[in-house]
Amino acid sequence: MGTFDAYDGTTLAYHLVGEGEPLVCLPGGAMRASAYLGDLGGLAAHRQLVLLDLRGTGDSEVPADPATYRCERLVADVEALREHLGLERMDLLAHSAAGSLAMLYAAARPGRVRRLALVTPTAWAAGVPVTAEDRLAAARLRQDEPWFEEAYAALEAQLRGADAPGSARPFLYGRWDAAARAHAAASPLQLNEAAAKVFVTQSVFDPPATRTALAALRAPVLVLAGERDGVPTPERAAEIAALFPGAELTVQPGGGHFPWLDDPGRFARTVGAFFDPELRSVRANGIRIAYRTWGDPAAPPVVLLHGRSGNSAHWTHVAERLAATRRVYAPDLRGHGLSDWPGAYSYPLMRDDVRAFLDALGLDRTDLVGHSMGGLVAALVAQACPERIGRLVMEEPVPPFPADPPRPVPVRTDEERDFDWDVLPATDAQYNDPDPAWREGLASITSPALLIAGGPASHMPQDRLARTAELIPGCRLATVGVGHLIHQDAPEAFLAELRAAGCF
Repeated sequence: MGTFDAYDGTTLAYHLVGEGEPLVCLPGGAMRASAYLGDLGGLAAHRQLVLLDLRGTGDSEVPADPATYRCERLVADVEALREHLGLERMDLLAHSAAGSLAMLYAAARPGRVRRLALVTPTAWAAGVPVTAEDRLAAARLRQDEPWFEEAYAALEAQLRGADAPGSARPFLYGRWDAAARAHAAASPLQLNEAAAKVFVTQSVFDPPATRTALAALRAPVLVLAGERDGVPTPERAAEIAALFPGAELTVQPGGGHFPWLDDPGRFARTVGAFFDPELRSVRANGIRIAYRTWGDPAAPPVVLLHGRSGNSAHWTHVAERLAATRRVYAPDLRGHGLSDWPGAYSYPLMRDDVRAFLDALGLDRTDLVGHSMGGLVAALVAQACPERIGRLVMEEPVPPFPADPPRPVPVRTDEERDFDWDVLPATDAQYNDPDPAWREGLASITSPALLIAGGPASHMPQDRLARTAELIPGCRLATVGVGHLIHQDAPEAFLAELRAAGCF
């Protein structure tokens, strides 16, 4: 735990979770101790979380003046934390009621905010309401839950200011399971109710001025809503995102007010990608695709597609070399890295993802380089939209021929991975029995093509790679005898082949 003194001498506390670059996290409640944030669903694996206990909560001191619990007065505490941490500009995450605090901070000190994530935020400071009907409408989406009747009666009574048996807390969670119950049960011990009343009823806001300031904010902004949340609903979250120029809005499927509890992996991937300075994200084919870029944006584009169990970072060395003359894009394919893990995996889906990725970024006549799984995806893209592809390079691609012998059904283990385990059985089934149309479509590829094989050291059947090259008109077959991971194990030889193909 660390401490620092606020402007009025109140000693405030913060807690560090994880390692790496600091991410300052402001808790909601309002005025709930930061402990309820935990490690934000594993986000601490990507960044060091700096969890601030707002004054009068958690390990922070109770101030002498209760009026300092007002939201606009807390802005100075956030600034004091930034100064204490020695950050010129900081990445900022705010949850729930702290959404208003973060907005006021960004409006007052826009130059101090590098990136801002608002997680299921309330935006009283900007005049976006949370209405009783919003909450009731969201609650009615849960009418098939066994606890619905009692919880809905409690919510109606709560909104009328009346007492009722039962609790409305289940509506705050996407799943009312044991983890959600334990999280909810801790709330009374973590919440400073007296401070919350001041925060909610005595804060002084100027929504028009705040809106004007936020409209000029240059920092990237992510607004993350829960599909099942009523505080705010996804529709209100869209209003909040519209306050910022070019803000990204993400609605987490099945998520409630604490989305990191409902689907920790999805939450951490979405927010982790947003705060990774080397990653960008785009919506394509109904999913969020994270990607890396290198080189001059005005240079001719080349897109690199990784293999199974890989991700965009595996291309870094090659991409840095290509960036001397090319604009390089390397996406995390679905189910991999920090892109969405939707649970549905097939080569045609990945083909369509790549096509939508090209559309979203306005890429035309791009060269396409794919390794292994990505090699077959690249070939399918070249079949589907030949007018969009310049050159095609396949490094040890999955051959579109039935496997002999077939791969056995994989056995799930508890090993942690940075890709979705469900990718394995789905792609193995297609490796064993590929669609004959994939093989037949090779003859329709019109792009200048190169297939790089790894030779006898590779587990890929080299005769089938040669046959794949023969079926593509004019395709050149090259062998770099180091095995399957040519671009990693023999990068200079790999780059020489790309140079010979005209890729840089």
